[in-house]
Amino acid sequence: MTQVRFALAQMDTCVGDLDGNADRVLDFARRAAAGGAQVVAFPEMTLTGYPIEDLALRATFRRAAWQTASELATRLAGDGLADLFVVVGTIGTDHETGKPRNRMIVLHDGVVWAGYDKHFLPNYGVFDEFRIFSAGDKSVVLEMAGIRVGVAICEDIWQDGGPVADLAAKDIDVLLTINGSPYEEGKTHVRRDLAGRRAAEVGAPLVYVNQVGGQDDLVFDGGSFVVDADGTLLERSPMFMEDLSFFDYDSDLPKQVPGTIAADPDPDEEVYTACVLGLKDYMAKNGFTKGVCLGLSGGIDSALVAAMAADALGGGDRVYGISMPSMYSSDGSKDDAADLARNLGAHYDVQPIEPLFVAFQKQLDLDGVAAENLQARIRGVIVMAYSNSKGLLALATGNKSELACGYSTIYGDAVGGYAPIKDLLKTRVWQLARWRNRAAADGVGIGGLKIVGNEGGWKGQPVDGDVIPVNSIVKPPSAELRPGQKDSDSLPEYDLLDQVLEAYIEHAHGRADLLADGFDPDTVDTVMRLVDRAEWKRRQYPLGPKVTALAFGRDRRLPITSMFRE
Repeated sequence: MTQVRFALAQMDTCVGDLDGNADRVLDFARRAAAGGAQVVAFPEMTLTGYPIEDLALRATFRRAAWQTASELATRLAGDGLADLFVVVGTIGTDHETGKPRNRMIVLHDGVVWAGYDKHFLPNYGVFDEFRIFSAGDKSVVLEMAGIRVGVAICEDIWQDGGPVADLAAKDIDVLLTINGSPYEEGKTHVRRDLAGRRAAEVGAPLVYVNQVGGQDDLVFDGGSFVVDADGTLLERSPMFMEDLSFFDYDSDLPKQVPGTIAADPDPDEEVYTACVLGLKDYMAKNGFTKGVCLGLSGGIDSALVAAMAADALGGGDRVYGISMPSMYSSDGSKDDAADLARNLGAHYDVQPIEPLFVAFQKQLDLDGVAAENLQARIRGVIVMAYSNSKGLLALATGNKSELACGYSTIYGDAVGGYAPIKDLLKTRVWQLARWRNRAAADGVGIGGLKIVGNEGGWKGQPVDGDVIPVNSIVKPPSAELRPGQKDSDSLPEYDLLDQVLEAYIEHAHGRADLLADGFDPDTVDTVMRLVDRAEWKRRQYPLGPKVTALAFGRDRRLPITSMFRE
């Protein structure tokens, strides 16, 4: 009989922080050994952080990463962990071609004991690994702690054939895969179904360890798990937080014994948490310690972004909301913005823009859209002035529907360093706002993060009612840049618009496809024209967390200059 305890080290890494990542690996390894593990597995490219993009092409970076791995092996042995098998991702070099390799190494007995190079290199969506890395070995079986462990790296299990097909004929006891799989809504079930098929293919349990945390516009959700050879879920780690969990393999059991299985979050909670974690880690990893600033209009978009910021920062004391009313701003919108700031315990300043607008108009005398955009740009100047003077990260508050149609003002409401709801359609923004109010009322916690809610808002006083004012959710959306303005003056109603956008952008339906989907020609032509003409604006918009299958940015690369019309 052979029994082996695996530890799944679901760790948040930082790209380029070789020493910091190594220190964290050592800490997790100590805890894994204390928990009785013989094998501890970390995510893909843990030592370097992931994805490293063109850092991989720097020989100095590769040498530093390899030196860090060697030193970590020595440190593990010095801590009495020489017997532990530490499976960790890093970067290597193909010495024949000189190209980098996405490498898994095993640290054991004070040395880099074994290795495996990723075979399948993803080259779609946000991935561009084929340009950077050289493909590695087709399959490797490692004898660890008395059992045969087949190994794979992320994309290796997503493709038919390759390492998994080879391992099916090699009588392995466990298939171990280390991953850097970014979050997108609905992907967790796809991963588990895939893992179940691969486990059946090799006739052995599959251990899936995934990265967690934000890296630029990507969010890694963790959600590591183990499935048995028949697809039975044996272990599931919580999403969106670091975790160390265990799986006990017993060679004498025809079916392995389930362990701790974390509950799946509510879909709205999942997406909301992804946005919060993306913002939280972007701030932490880029040194934005003083907080954020944003314009608070009283509308739903800025309200949701402010709530996300308060949750990311553990309270509203580092959130600076700026109300910038114009001559067209309604009293209701100003009241809603003030109520939101009070509920979150956020700073709240009022900076009327009318005096500045009048000064500009004395010289420029603008009208129509130019005058409307001038107001937005004055607001952008004020937000950036707060950012510069107070050392704050400026947040853009636009949503995916607006970004798709170009319904934002470049250098105006589009200013900022990060856009937390950039990948959320307007109808999704409303859904998440309602969920956020329910979560505060129910005392729900997300991914180990504190939700600002009824436990205290302004000056620690309990919030009486909804955190996000209901009026911000239910009132017709408006930029309030002219009398009586509504978004529907320029765009189809959001319920319809978002359906067309989802089909056109995420499913790549052309005009004929959209008509076959049942959308009327006028709506189709309007939406396609708006989307196609706004590509240049999207190129200049701040980055934000990807939460859908196809986000603007690396997922969707279209030319700005194009004469193709359907």
